[in-house]
Amino acid sequence: MTPYLATAIAEGFCEGEGASREQQIEAWQYLIDTGMAWQLQDWFGRTAESLIKEGICNANSIRGN
Repeated sequence: MTPYLATAIAEGFCEGEGASREQQIEAWQYLIDTGMAWQLQDWFGRTAESLIKEGICNANSIRGN
């Protein structure tokens, strides 16, 4: 996973179009683990927090805020 690919999957553009549910979760977990979710637009951080709260993603990460 790369920052670009994770962002593309999270937003659903270019290479991210048609990503499976598993790929979407992997991308969000990458964004959380690297702290990028809190360095990008606010939408990413809010969505990451929601995914963590719902138990879809793991909170054990380095947060970039």
